[in-house]
Amino acid sequence: MKIAQKLLLTAACAVFPLFAQAGAVDQLHDFLKSTRTLKADFAQMVIGKNGRKPQQSSGTVAISRPGKLRWEILKPYPQLVVGDGEKVWIHDPDLQQVTVRKAGQAIGSSPAALLSGRNELEKNFTLSEAGEADGMSWVEARPKAGDSGFEKVRLGFAGNDLKAMELQDSFGQTTHIRFTKIERNPALPATTFKFVPPAGVDVVSD
Repeated sequence: MKIAQKLLLTAACAVFPLFAQAGAVDQLHDFLKSTRTLKADFAQMVIGKNGRKPQQSSGTVAISRPGKLRWEILKPYPQLVVGDGEKVWIHDPDLQQVTVRKAGQAIGSSPAALLSGRNELEKNFTLSEAGEADGMSWVEARPKAGDSGFEKVRLGFAGNDLKAMELQDSFGQTTHIRFTKIERNPALPATTFKFVPPAGVDVVSD
């Protein structure tokens, strides 16, 4: 559970509404040019390579471009990822530990860069149209870096809204994410992307 959550950063974190008809890749670029902030709820399911019972979680995500994000898992095991533009903080309350990474190292080729980064997608990803499936139009992004920790990300859209994301990581796990209550360009308090380690936790720098 913990490894999958951390791989998402984050993941996770590549979440946004987008016009996903023909030419979805071009419309992705257009969308990024006109979108600065976003927030949504998510439900997440991780399916292991060995077919074990899926691990499920849910929470909220907020993004402010470029470089700021907040990915908060609320259930069943709390975990918080905050990127303030310079550093990425990963707080695991159960372990009483905070891991700190430089933003460039943590986000550059991660799924988070699809939304929270600058408009330089082709620098880090190969983008392609991925057809229609499950009532959605899909865009696929494959990282160019060999050490990104994941093989590909697929983004599923219905109409103008992002409905799903599928992340296939280097461990053979597939993470399915469904998004609801998506808001584009909301006003977000600056405190959303600030993090101060709680007293008594171990702070570890990668």
